Amino acid sequence: QVQLVESGGGLVQAGGSLGLSCAASGRTFNNYAMGWFRQAPGKEREFVAAISRSGGNTYYSDAVKGRFTISRANAKNTVYLQMNSLKPADTADSYCCARRGLSISYWGQGTQVTVSS
Repeated sequence: QVQLVESGGGLVQAGGSLGLSCAASGRTFNNYAMGWFRQAPGKEREFVAAISRSGGNTYYSDAVKGRFTISRANAKNTVYLQMNSLKPADTADSYCCARRGLSISYWGQGTQVTVSS
């Protein structure tokens, strides 16, 4: 069992930055690829970014590529999402997830990101 707890959400003006963290419980963190999804009001949850178990490979949606950076610290059981040049369209609840194999095994409870214009 892995528990994921996100932190770092908040309110920021357009053009600003926020950094999200996701702390995982357990001793098997580096067995999981990690990712971030988000869900805006009235919309479906969408993929934002992912990182491989070692951190050597990262993936981004077109909407955030060049603005967001995903990273992980396996020694700290933590994955990060640095969000720069934020836009009002980035307003959403952001969720951390852990994937092993083809399916997502665990989700965090989410943290709210609000970008004002």
